Amino acid sequence: MANTLRYPVPAGRCRVEDTIDRSRFICTVARASSPEDAQRFIRDVNHEFPDATHNCWAFVAGAPSSSSRIGMSDDGEPHGTAGRPMLTVLLHSGVGEIVAVVTRYYGGTKLGTGGLVRAYSGAVQSALQHLATEERIEYAELGVIIGYAHLAAVLHQLHTCEATIAREAFAEDVTLHLRVPVEMRASLRAIISDATSGHIVFLDDALPSD
Repeated sequence: MANTLRYPVPAGRCRVEDTIDRSRFICTVARASSPEDAQRFIRDVNHEFPDATHNCWAFVAGAPSSSSRIGMSDDGEPHGTAGRPMLTVLLHSGVGEIVAVVTRYYGGTKLGTGGLVRAYSGAVQSALQHLATEERIEYAELGVIIGYAHLAAVLHQLHTCEATIAREAFAEDVTLHLRVPVEMRASLRAIISDATSGHIVFLDDALPSD
């Protein structure tokens, strides 16, 4: 099961081109963190190649292999020969928040149903081989109030949970707003509580109840 809190996403736009039986296939891939982002990208590619025979597309605007926010289009190719195979490749790529457009300039030779499926899925696979990715991490905030005597101990433990200081304030005590990956928030809370021997106030604990 894919980790929905951290996963690879495209680090930028990638484009590859191939010629199959005189037809040009140009695959452009980019990041799309929402269906709206994907549609904007698809419109951009359509505007870039307005004279293309087809601009077929597919997107997975969420975690890898998640089908909750997906889309696809054959854009005039025979049903199921372009968008669906492209989407299948994206869903099995291990990359999330991704959109692909395959632009085709028809070269005069029909490829047949199987040939089209191989051409469109192959174009996306080729682009993925050249695609640079980066890690997408979902973060949470952890607010704490500590005495100056325990500041060094807390700061020393931040790296263990990939935490950083988002904001800080120095008064009678020190108030830190820490930015930490969601899945490590509980661990960080336990670690710094132990490091200060319990001499710490967590801001969410200090909030009044309804």
